Amino acid sequence: MMRYKRLLFATYSRLHRLLHLHNQNHTLTLRTNFNLKDGFGFTPVDRSFGNTFFPRQAQGCLFKSAFFGNKKQPLSMETQSHGRVTMAVATNTSRFDNITMAPPDPILGVSEAFKADTSEMKLNLGVGAYRTEELKPYVLKVVKKAENLMLERGENKEYLPIEGLAAFNKATAELLFGADNPILHQQRVATIQGLSGTGSLRVAAALIERYFPGAQVLISSPTWGNHKNIFNDARVPWSEYRYYDPKTVGLDYEGMIADIKAAPEGSFVLLHGCAHNPTGIDPTLEQWEKIADVIQEKNHIPFFDVAYQGFASGSLDEDASSVRLFAARGMELLVAQSYSKNLGLYAERVGAINVLCSSADAAVRVKSQLKRIARPMYSNPPVHGARIVANVVGNPDFFNEWKEEMEMMAGRIKSVRQKLYDNLSAKDKSGKDWSFVLKQIGMFSFTGLNKAQSDNMTDKWHVYMTKDGRISLAGLSAAKCEYLADAIIDSYHNVS
Repeated sequence: MMRYKRLLFATYSRLHRLLHLHNQNHTLTLRTNFNLKDGFGFTPVDRSFGNTFFPRQAQGCLFKSAFFGNKKQPLSMETQSHGRVTMAVATNTSRFDNITMAPPDPILGVSEAFKADTSEMKLNLGVGAYRTEELKPYVLKVVKKAENLMLERGENKEYLPIEGLAAFNKATAELLFGADNPILHQQRVATIQGLSGTGSLRVAAALIERYFPGAQVLISSPTWGNHKNIFNDARVPWSEYRYYDPKTVGLDYEGMIADIKAAPEGSFVLLHGCAHNPTGIDPTLEQWEKIADVIQEKNHIPFFDVAYQGFASGSLDEDASSVRLFAARGMELLVAQSYSKNLGLYAERVGAINVLCSSADAAVRVKSQLKRIARPMYSNPPVHGARIVANVVGNPDFFNEWKEEMEMMAGRIKSVRQKLYDNLSAKDKSGKDWSFVLKQIGMFSFTGLNKAQSDNMTDKWHVYMTKDGRISLAGLSAAKCEYLADAIIDSYHNVS
């Protein structure tokens, strides 16, 4: 018996060292009928412990289970012969067993649930993507023309520079600030192509974390669901300023001003350039002036997220008015852009981060650091979407056609917004004022429904939306407005 104990001990020592290399965060224990040290031993599945276990003929023996810490798991073992000692090696364990399941994305998860629903009445009003009246995805005609032009030219697929396509960077800065804006001629804007809005925001967040240590970002309450994730991931502290007033389903302007004033000097104030997501509530030009006053007084730095230029009002210039107002005051600022909505380039991931500096020298240095951040993050951006934007903006005929298509898309959303309001007002006999629906702008409507009411919209009416009460009017057809109004009225009045 002592002979087998010594042999088992030798096997245990070598097995333990081997498994320690593969499972450094776990303690492996195999159960048997007797213990050699702290309960350590083996239990074969199909044979008892004895002379046949350790010799070569025992190779391939399977074991019942293993304990990693306190967690019991099924375990497959294979043996490897090393002279007179046969080693047992775990084959179906993972070093990633301590990784937990991530929760579903609150926005993209809506589409997954929608696809699983078999109801003919279902509506997907969660993800912000434009649909036709038939609720089909829409590829802009001008995008197809730009792609055909690219094919005719025989464009290559070579790597772009870190900062992206030069023609795109020029076009996107001109769209944002205005082609004749002096700040562009003075070369005071550092622009690099980013991975749509999210990627551009993430690069800017890294810039803040690296060169403004301790500075916090002020974020509107509520805001787009990914904003907080982006700054958390970049380890940038943030706090919220009041924006939405649930009593009026409108802008809490006084609360917004008070919170910006109360923030530590030198904070970054994240502002939605137009079509605030999720509320659809924008400040007036007069209110923007006052917001700029307070930001200047507190030496804050404005940071705009412009995801809907031209798609909110139908006018590129009108939707950029807030950014241009701040720039005209001589303020330094950051602006993230996206072409997912206004050109329908959702899957192309094309956008930009722009940093307006007080001097051309500062802009050169900032751009060098933006490139330095981007290089290990994604190396360089994709070219296809950037070429589409550059071709559309750079060709006068394409550019005019794009503006017409944007007006068409924005007009359809305005039309279903009006029809939804008409149905809500006609069907709801309680006297509730639904006029806030018309006061909002862009592709979203903030219904004022709470989580329980939003759940009722999905569970009873098969209307899929985010749990904060936001619906995407871009995914609504005129034919479905009456049905949606019935669902909202029922959920608002019958669910608390």
